[in-house]
Amino acid sequence: MPDELRAVLAEDQALLRVGLTRILETCGIRVVEAVDNAPALTRALGRDDLDVAVVDVRMPPSYTNEGVLAAIAARAARPGLPVLVLSQYVEPLYARDLLASGEGAVGYLLKDRVADVDGFVAAVRQVAGGGTVLDPEVVAALVSGASPNRPLDRLTSREREVLTLMAEGRSNAAVAARLFLSEKAVGKHTTSIFTKLDLPPDTDDNRRVLAVLAWLQG
Repeated sequence: MPDELRAVLAEDQALLRVGLTRILETCGIRVVEAVDNAPALTRALGRDDLDVAVVDVRMPPSYTNEGVLAAIAARAARPGLPVLVLSQYVEPLYARDLLASGEGAVGYLLKDRVADVDGFVAAVRQVAGGGTVLDPEVVAALVSGASPNRPLDRLTSREREVLTLMAEGRSNAAVAARLFLSEKAVGKHTTSIFTKLDLPPDTDDNRRVLAVLAWLQG
């Protein structure tokens, strides 16, 4: 990742757009373009000097799903393009759609999380670095709506807890702190998760993305 990240910001509410721009730039993330509608977003996502995009789900003209559709189309044209989506409501389907390629570099946060400036900026940087960050409320909605008879049924309750926190973008150290486990124990659970989900040997970062994707598709 470059020392200074370059971001495209898409938010139709002027005050929030200005506020997010100031937050990002104060934290060393340069906003190279801030747009307020879907056509402008589509154009901005084609820039060469782009490290990450922060995108509102609902954009003009219809205020439905133009933002996330533009992000999905941009990732289809540029696989792995880092995108962090912000939403007013929990809409798990969009999280699944964004992760469908299995490439990671995706985030989905509720706008309320922006109030935690450090957490928001950390999420932007994690996505820019190829990681996956899902809002805890989105994770909870996905868990409650999951179907039975899935590969995930092979996991123990503790492994499910670890995978849920992994889906939120937490590192092994953060998972260990949350569950009051050692990092070594979390590492063993993570290895077991990869094995039970039939994920082939690869870099741990990539297998974490694939594990989260398998969990979402379940």
